[in-house]
Amino acid sequence: MYDIIGDIHGHASRLEQLLERMGYERDADGWRHPDRLAIFVGDFIDRGPEQIATYRLVRSMIDRGAALAVMGNHEFNAVAFKTPLPEQPGERLRPHSEKNRNQHAAFLDQVGEDSALHDEMIAWFKTLPLYLDLEGLRVVHACWHDASLETLKSLLDHRQCLNPDAWLDAARKGTDAYNAAETLLKGLEIPLPPGERFLDKDGHERQHIRTRWWGKGAGTYRSVAMLDDATRETLSNEPVPGDVLPGYTDEKPVFVGHYWLRGTPEPMSDRVACLDYTVTEPAPEGKLTAYRWDGEAIVNRDGFVWV
Repeated sequence: MYDIIGDIHGHASRLEQLLERMGYERDADGWRHPDRLAIFVGDFIDRGPEQIATYRLVRSMIDRGAALAVMGNHEFNAVAFKTPLPEQPGERLRPHSEKNRNQHAAFLDQVGEDSALHDEMIAWFKTLPLYLDLEGLRVVHACWHDASLETLKSLLDHRQCLNPDAWLDAARKGTDAYNAAETLLKGLEIPLPPGERFLDKDGHERQHIRTRWWGKGAGTYRSVAMLDDATRETLSNEPVPGDVLPGYTDEKPVFVGHYWLRGTPEPMSDRVACLDYTVTEPAPEGKLTAYRWDGEAIVNRDGFVWV
């Protein structure tokens, strides 16, 4: 059975509290559970104060066979931020703009930019699969999207990791592979009606919204947007075209992170659960959240646990 654990963002102490609460034990080689396996949904880095400790804890669990993990958008961005752009000497796949550097600054400060540890962590991030499709359940950082999975199929190895030569395509803005990776790791985005825009939590202007991709059927731009209530109320009530949201109707439950939810953890639908409850905010508002899966096809409230 599995314990799926949400975005950690450098909060290793909170992770230790959560593992202890779920019955994991620590020995000389790290944490493990006698009967269960942890699965991490990605986003180990950026923002928090214990990013190196988080990396070492998670990696030690994976190395000893006590855990699995998928890549988060922050690990993907970290690889692209470090990877040279071949045709433009001195440039990287993820531009070193002020915005991108500010988003990554806490990580770079803690590991030391271009240090041996930085190189080690980037190499490890590349070994993380983009998704897990296991017997009975699925795990992806933000969105299970069949069309995007099909687009990336030829770029992944047997573990669902990006092939070494696929990064240039997958991290180059505007390619089909980039758009597919963005969907899996950041969510399904759709453009707002012409002329509409809003400011995100960091003050950046946006003309696209992340959607409640698991819901199939009619909705308005306001009702399908993954935004705080105040921002969502500023959006149009114009209907979204009926074929835009594919929904999620497969039998396997799927577990994601990424969405900075608040409140008491609960299912997003019968088959979809988000485990990102904004750990970067102080408790009790911010929670490091897990779901204890025991083989059920329907996600239930009783499976959530948090610290």
